[in-house]
Amino acid sequence: MQAHEMLQQKIWAVVGANNDPDKYGNKIYKKLKDRGYEVYPVNPKYDRIEGDPCYPDLKSLPKKPVVVNMVVSPKHGRTFIEEAAELGISNIWLQPGTYDDELLELIKNKGLHAVQACVLMS
Repeated sequence: MQAHEMLQQKIWAVVGANNDPDKYGNKIYKKLKDRGYEVYPVNPKYDRIEGDPCYPDLKSLPKKPVVVNMVVSPKHGRTFIEEAAELGISNIWLQPGTYDDELLELIKNKGLHAVQACVLMS
């Protein structure tokens, strides 16, 4: 799935969402929400993001997202990529700085689709 096709999907999870308005995890979560997406924050460090329930992992979400937006380092992202593959979530949006060769290889080996771009620019 290409970037424009992923953007047409309306159910997203933002891995690395947070409450700091200066950080991308917060900016991305708010932008998707403001644009009418059904978006779920995922971060084991928080109970709530922007007043909404926050989930520790993908399997805890009340609804399976079509796209997972990664806003965490590659080191932390691997677990979420593995989990996405197990849950049958095949669309991964990688923000700049969230991937390395090893993570991209993992995505490829799991048969997942990845877009490498900043969702804030779309």
